[in-house]
Amino acid sequence: MLIVKDSLNYRSNSEHTNLQHYLIMEKEDIHILRLMGEVERDGSHSQRELSQRLNISLGLVNSFMKRLISKGYFKVKSLPRNRLRYFLTPEGLARKSRLTVEYLKYSVHFYREVKNLLLEKYDVLQEQDVRRILFFGAGEVAELAYLYLQQTDIQLGGVVDDQGNGQHFFGHLVEHLQRLRIPDWDRILVTRLEDPEREIQVLLENGVGRDRIITL
Repeated sequence: MLIVKDSLNYRSNSEHTNLQHYLIMEKEDIHILRLMGEVERDGSHSQRELSQRLNISLGLVNSFMKRLISKGYFKVKSLPRNRLRYFLTPEGLARKSRLTVEYLKYSVHFYREVKNLLLEKYDVLQEQDVRRILFFGAGEVAELAYLYLQQTDIQLGGVVDDQGNGQHFFGHLVEHLQRLRIPDWDRILVTRLEDPEREIQVLLENGVGRDRIITL
């Protein structure tokens, strides 16, 4: 277990795991739910087309399809020109309905947890007289972080994302890691949750002090 002195900046591995549960543990089911949705809408897509539409690897799509067919959730019909058409079976429709309910519960719980954590962090930052922060990550969690930041006196100084450089985020240009070198910010909030330990390491390797990194 990782134990640190400043509870604002770091959480134990178990605390990280509790939050990551909502984002990572259910990830495979979310992919399967989206895949079922695509097949229900149009079962004539090839696996390569499904891979592109869902933005996941072809190998992962192939693995999911084999599993879903073996479980009786999909059936397959051969078409001319070596094409296949996939259909959701009644069992597959029932499974999709259950996954949809689970996803809705997951979404509500996840967003509530993130909101509470963000408000808690912002309260402590204001007590420490922090005026200006950066976000590390420009995804969905960053959007929530920005929304609740508006309830504080803290200013967003910029957004850094080594995976989304050049995009726009609520009036801010998403910048690469070189942005960290400009000394106009007090703390950086990690707003990517898939692998917080990796994100922390990236920031450390780019010269950010441990006392300036905030994690959820």
